[in-house]
Amino acid sequence: MITLDLIMFAALIAAILSGFPVAFSIAGIAVIFGTIGSMTGVMDFGLFGALGQRFFSTITNEVLIAIPLFVFMGAVLEKSEIAADLLETMGRQFRSLRGGLGVSVILVGALLAASTGIVGATVTAMGLIALPTMLKNGYDPKLAAGIVCTAGTLGQIIPPSTMLIILSDVMSNAFQQAQYAQGKFSIETISVGQIFAAALVPGLLLVSIYIVYVLGYAFLNPKVAPGLAVDEKPSFSVVFGALVPPVLLILAVLGSILGGIATPTEAASVGAVGAILLTAWKLKANRLLVIGSVLSLGVLAVAAGVYPVRLQRSDIGIGDWVLAGVYLLMAAIIFYGLFAGLTKSLKTGMLVPAVTSSLTVTTMIFATILAASMFSLVFVGLGGDETMAAILEQMPGGPTGALIFCMVLIFILGFFIDFVEITVIVLPVTVPILIAMGHDPIWLAILIAINLQTSFLTPPFGFSLFYLRGAAPKEITTAHIYGGVAPFILLQIIAVALIWIFPALTTWLPRALF
Repeated sequence: MITLDLIMFAALIAAILSGFPVAFSIAGIAVIFGTIGSMTGVMDFGLFGALGQRFFSTITNEVLIAIPLFVFMGAVLEKSEIAADLLETMGRQFRSLRGGLGVSVILVGALLAASTGIVGATVTAMGLIALPTMLKNGYDPKLAAGIVCTAGTLGQIIPPSTMLIILSDVMSNAFQQAQYAQGKFSIETISVGQIFAAALVPGLLLVSIYIVYVLGYAFLNPKVAPGLAVDEKPSFSVVFGALVPPVLLILAVLGSILGGIATPTEAASVGAVGAILLTAWKLKANRLLVIGSVLSLGVLAVAAGVYPVRLQRSDIGIGDWVLAGVYLLMAAIIFYGLFAGLTKSLKTGMLVPAVTSSLTVTTMIFATILAASMFSLVFVGLGGDETMAAILEQMPGGPTGALIFCMVLIFILGFFIDFVEITVIVLPVTVPILIAMGHDPIWLAILIAINLQTSFLTPPFGFSLFYLRGAAPKEITTAHIYGGVAPFILLQIIAVALIWIFPALTTWLPRALF
């Protein structure tokens, strides 16, 4: 029977495809169907009274606070051209290898994923810098376009990732709901750190699959990705200067999370500060001050966790006062270096675009999350959770059949709507049921994450396709882009299959660390 909740979901898809702003589409559909449900007696209109509490809990969610910080970190690295320098240097390093330019783009995409996490910035940068070079050196247009599009999407699966932060919050809530439904009241939760740890190996697996494909394809078809004679490879100092700063930033952010030194929000703050300091170095500010600030930041981050000083305690001694003075001195050095970096960035005109870009992306994400909270409230009020549970429970194959149905549904929805909408609208309804059926929540999260990453590549509305279309040279057609990403979509499906068959790829690292 076609019920009001299913009609509501179909209306949402139609509203999003109409081109109307997503957040307003979601909220508008929720209000319209909430009113219809109230007038027909299907839903209690008083449920809307819970919206204030839902919105407040969202905007005060400490996990979600990490999103604007990570977005700002990525925007600063992109606007300061640190990412472009890395791409150019790595491309020159691998040019002599058959398929080497493609491999360099994939490796740089992985590094930028772990340092910026912004798909649009990565695809655009590589489309402007790497794609013309690949075409000039004889690469097949379809292969070149496919490599750039796919490498740019690695920012969604390799931590720190905005998608993984949102997904971890949704999965944690779903895990708690599933435990309550099973009658458990001493519940477990899922942290962002666990999801980051679980995504690390699958992310590297995906990079490896891409590289093997490109090298194998180039070996079998030398004309599509020829090796080139390199007149002059970059010197060690050039490679060191382009590669080490982003790697250090990645280690600082991920290492502090996985090592239990900092929460994701604290690590995101370190990443944002580190990005500004790297920009100060790139813009040739006082480099002695920058080095001192970086060292102080690293020492203070570790020391404050290992030996915190609490001046309000009554038993504090002389040693604690001295250590507190050292901590304050290091904090002052960091603040001074940060001020110098911000001043230099502002004078060069880099800071304002970075802040504007961060504000735009963050506003879009949070507006969608808040609107989705309203949608899910109405959808549940109309009985949508019960309808979805009945559909999944009646799937042939039991828990496995239900999971296959959900994965196919997410894959198909990825052709038309963004990962944020899928994550905050579809997953809260389906995931608690899947977890209650016995699926491991962390393993399930990574399967869904790679599936959601594929949505950036699937036409007609794959975001990476649009980003590259805007940045690509004129000789790259839309047919080249669509044809180029097709093999990589198949590789993504293979990666999902490998993780499905070998769950330990996702579960062993979080279990070892947490």
